[in-house]
Amino acid sequence: MQQHTATSFLPALRPVALAAVLAASSLAQAQNSPAETPAPSLPPVTVSASGLQLGASDMTTPASVLEGDELVQRREATLGETLAGEPGITSSHFGAGASRPIIRGMDGPRVKVLSDGAELHDASTLSPDHAVVSEPLLATQIEVLRGPSALVHGDGAVGGVVNVLDGKVPTAVPAKGYEGSLELRANSGASEKAGVFSLTGGTGNLAVHVEGVARDAGDYRVGPGWLHDGHVDRKVPGSFNRTDTGSVSISWVGERGYLGAAITRQNARYGLPGHNHGFDGCHTHGDRLHCGSHGEDDGHDHGGEGEHGDVPVVDLRSERLDIRGELRNPFAGFTALRLRAGITDYQHDEVEDGTPVTTFQNKAHSARVELQHEPVAGWRGMLGVQASQRRFAAEGDEAYIQPTTTRRAGLFALEEYRWGDWRFEAALRHDRQTAQAETSALERSHIGTSASLGAVWKFRPGYQLGASLTRASRAPTPEELYARGLHMATATYERGDANLRAETSNNIDLSLRKTSGDTTFGVSVFRNRINGYIHGATLDELDGLQLLQYAQQNATFTGIEAQVRQRLNRHVGVTLFGDAVRARLHDGSLLPRIPPARAGLRLDATWNAWQGQVEWLQVARQSRVAAFEQPTPGYGMLNLGVSYSGQTNGTPWQVYLKGHNLTDRLAYAHTSFIKTAAPLMGRNVTVGVRVAF
Repeated sequence: MQQHTATSFLPALRPVALAAVLAASSLAQAQNSPAETPAPSLPPVTVSASGLQLGASDMTTPASVLEGDELVQRREATLGETLAGEPGITSSHFGAGASRPIIRGMDGPRVKVLSDGAELHDASTLSPDHAVVSEPLLATQIEVLRGPSALVHGDGAVGGVVNVLDGKVPTAVPAKGYEGSLELRANSGASEKAGVFSLTGGTGNLAVHVEGVARDAGDYRVGPGWLHDGHVDRKVPGSFNRTDTGSVSISWVGERGYLGAAITRQNARYGLPGHNHGFDGCHTHGDRLHCGSHGEDDGHDHGGEGEHGDVPVVDLRSERLDIRGELRNPFAGFTALRLRAGITDYQHDEVEDGTPVTTFQNKAHSARVELQHEPVAGWRGMLGVQASQRRFAAEGDEAYIQPTTTRRAGLFALEEYRWGDWRFEAALRHDRQTAQAETSALERSHIGTSASLGAVWKFRPGYQLGASLTRASRAPTPEELYARGLHMATATYERGDANLRAETSNNIDLSLRKTSGDTTFGVSVFRNRINGYIHGATLDELDGLQLLQYAQQNATFTGIEAQVRQRLNRHVGVTLFGDAVRARLHDGSLLPRIPPARAGLRLDATWNAWQGQVEWLQVARQSRVAAFEQPTPGYGMLNLGVSYSGQTNGTPWQVYLKGHNLTDRLAYAHTSFIKTAAPLMGRNVTVGVRVAF
């Protein structure tokens, strides 16, 4: 078995190894040859989530930034699918309506999703079938910080941080009094139709903004050969997604900063493929599952999905008030004061046969204040405080978590020091969490302190080495503490443990990057040992239903991310990229739903107003599986994108086309709970037009 597993990884790991070899040879060449003439490059992109407004090249750990045309080509209906092509990032994939980013094999509460620096409050960390209330079509920039070095954004971000920037709160008054954009797009895979608009206007010190998205997508098609309910099918029942999002805001803008507020409302209806009603009435006897009556043969003929009606539907409503502000030079010794605050009223019903059977509610508020200070003895940095409260409740047939109130408070500091070609960074954070279960009157408190040290050495123009050491604490979530009951969407019976302690991540990250010249590359390796790793251990399985007991054991995550781009001429470049992650518990057992190794080759070209790229992505077979988990076959996908930009009477516009899985392969996402019930989308062609004014 081990020999077969290793062999299955080799095809996808060879390009990753080649990327590292090319990077090393390029480094050796740089040490023995004159400095090359740098290729033309775009201005550096500021990473807002860095805390100190750093460029991506100044980060001690790898950071991805999607913006402009690249973001337009990557955007999908969910945040997870939008980011799934980035090195080290996959998605949880739960049909078409719910998909959360997975960073370096970690997901859920270990990956924090932010809206311009403020934490989003929905139910997506609770379960992968719950949508992230962030609309990619309204994003102006998406930033990804990998690893726990992003600890200034929360004690739980041991996997990383995704920060979605948008223009919902204006930070400036348009020079001509107004500005905006319109976009229409459609695709073939799900017969999706979507429209986007954004408009900002203002005069004097006041600016107002409105924006909105409407999306209507039907059940999507998969590649040929998928067996569903015993027969070949081409569409996934219940994979539709209908979403409407709107926001209105007002800002006061002055010479030294701004203060604004926005109200955002999102309504969504999407299906839950793979929902199995045959598990109704299943329960536990000790560490064993029982369904139906208690005879020897009980529970072994539960019927299939849809036996009691159509696929269940999530009917979601989220209302959020955002307050954002910044004041430059607020008082002596400080260069900036930043405020992020929000109030969220979230609810979704899980509807079966037209009747709501379970209702999830999340009412939360949070605030974050940062003070950036002037250099002291050469050190520049910021201090901050963050607090939040969340009241979560579930009522109905699948209310497997009792109502809980969670309060969090944290203090943090981030400092940097520059010395010649070196940049040093240090971060410290202290958090306290209290989680109270209302029904059982249980209350658990956890205190954790996290620290990070990092350095970047630009040892030659365009070349840099980065290293970081992080020790980060994560308190258990209320779901991990208090869950008890059936969860139909993931086919699990979950049991929490109120005695769980905080887990501690010890992470080392090393990177080598070349950022200019005809050859550019980035290679990063990491090792993350987590003491007391909290996970759902499978104790029993019955006809596809698994008994998960939240437990703790030390775990180790090890991985590599690499990409190399070679500019062939002024118009054409080729990129080789790949990633791999291994995860194992201390007793030698494997963790479930760990992403398989991937490798790809991309050819990009620009000519006058045209831009395009074609890509082949190869995903390896995942044979390194946990107990009660099945291997997932590998697959290859052909993707392409092309766009043309122009102007009419001074108004810029763009027409774009992108194709995904053009060979129409049947593919399964190993990271998904419902990978066999909802394969990845088959051939899909998207066309769109954007106009800015």
